[in-house]
Amino acid sequence: MKAIVCKAWGGPEQLVLEDIPLPEPGPGQVRIRVAAAGVNFPDVLIIQKKYQMQPALPFTPGAEVAGTVTAVGEGVTRFAPGATVAALCLIGGYAEECVVDAAQCMPVPAGVPMPLAASLMLAYGTSWHAVRDRGALQSGETMLVLGAAGGVGLAAVEIGKALGARVIAAASSAEKLAVCREHGADEAIDYEREDLREAVKRLTGGKGPEVIFDPVGGRFTEPAFRAIAWRGRYLVIGFADGNVPALPLNLPLLKGASLVGVYWGEFAKREPGNNAKGIAELLGWIGAGKLKPRISKMYPLAQAPQALIDMAARRVVGKVVVVP
Repeated sequence: MKAIVCKAWGGPEQLVLEDIPLPEPGPGQVRIRVAAAGVNFPDVLIIQKKYQMQPALPFTPGAEVAGTVTAVGEGVTRFAPGATVAALCLIGGYAEECVVDAAQCMPVPAGVPMPLAASLMLAYGTSWHAVRDRGALQSGETMLVLGAAGGVGLAAVEIGKALGARVIAAASSAEKLAVCREHGADEAIDYEREDLREAVKRLTGGKGPEVIFDPVGGRFTEPAFRAIAWRGRYLVIGFADGNVPALPLNLPLLKGASLVGVYWGEFAKREPGNNAKGIAELLGWIGAGKLKPRISKMYPLAQAPQALIDMAARRVVGKVVVVP
């Protein structure tokens, strides 16, 4: 079968398309014929040896897929060949077929397109875990979303609205903010043109947001935290800016605020039952029309490196997927 292979640590340009042996599922695993694979920022980091998980070389990147089960390993009774599933695989997704733990698979309801199903697990799963589970966002509260036009950011905007919150979207261009408004954002901040802290104070009457969703890090973290509400929850999602910020610890003290780490992959592994409840709630919201995932582009398998280049350059709006 064909797969994208990472043979040496580095940027997306060093990835290659090769024929590799068809993988066989082990005990508790299933093999999936990949219809679509989601593209996510951790895929950019993992090939550069900058992610929390560092697989042995060579390996195939791609953390989430949707497709059809073609084989099952010993002990698997929940799925049979022919079942349509979405799955978290962490690596292996940019291939014609991949092997995944059955526990990390969810049935895909009839009528849900495969590219959409492949976009749900990581971006929406991460944002659900962050906003709903770790941030405990309540109806009537205000949430600030940094990097709001990206995959997890746009998911957070929609989830915040589904929960009845007021959502302020922050992004780097008017075009990106227009997309955020289309997906429900109540207010918008162009942080390349405006002072982020002052804009947040203005839009919240000086009170600040109860929850801040931050997948960006870098230079935006401190001004955003300085604007947080009393007892606010600052959700640390990731560092798309490329720099891990250093935050003065007197700031959480002065605001009575919490810094809350969000590591969805570990949550999904350690708490599969709670993660399954989250995915089920997300699927219910999609069915009710409360969530409308935006897939802005689909790449053939051979162009998966270009998809990661576009992701690293922050040219992606919403979600993009690889279609083998």
